[in-house]
Amino acid sequence: MRIPAHSVCTAIRDDIVAGVHERGGRLTEELLARRYGVSRVPVREALRTLEAEGFVVTRRHAGACVAEPTEQEAADLLEMRALLEPLGASRAAQRRTEAHLKVLRGLVRLGQERARRGNSDDLRSLGGWFHETLAQASGSPALTSMLTQLRHKIAWMYAVEAPANPVESWAEHGAIVDAVARGDGERARALTALHTERAISAHRLRLGPAGARPERVRNSQHPVNMPSLRH
Repeated sequence: MRIPAHSVCTAIRDDIVAGVHERGGRLTEELLARRYGVSRVPVREALRTLEAEGFVVTRRHAGACVAEPTEQEAADLLEMRALLEPLGASRAAQRRTEAHLKVLRGLVRLGQERARRGNSDDLRSLGGWFHETLAQASGSPALTSMLTQLRHKIAWMYAVEAPANPVESWAEHGAIVDAVARGDGERARALTALHTERAISAHRLRLGPAGARPERVRNSQHPVNMPSLRH
């Protein structure tokens, strides 16, 4: 059965973010198809999508390559996040469903519990799910997609230090959810703006060529030719 192009796209994107495919490195259809256990057709479609997203560039005489963003492009991403996340929270206050609130509150409870225990690995994942759910609660697929792409690119370009006070950070998450639950868009916007500003201060740009970046996972974590993805 044909593997969906979006599954291949997700696998390649995640490996670019993780440093498996280094910046500036060539991405040949044949090698990618072999690596992920798929045909070249979904790989070709995935590369087109990733080029539109800014992860891949097509170079003359070289073909598809992993993009090499500049420091200014990286800085622009943080500025865009600072503008769009508060907008998403404000929209969420007006458009969220009870299902969204249930998930957000559950994530806050888990986050606060893990923060008290000092489990930083869990907190990183929970924080990602929280912001993804908050974006979805905005009721705007375009805004949700844009914020998701921003998070992927920021994770690719920046190393993020753990919050100095994770308990306080998750208290901020809780306050945002409270504002969203009350339908208070202005407060949700203001709280999210403050939270995002504090979070951005913990980002450290990955400088230099790929080989000089902090050590990242080098093996693919996303084989896509697996029964679980053959829906």
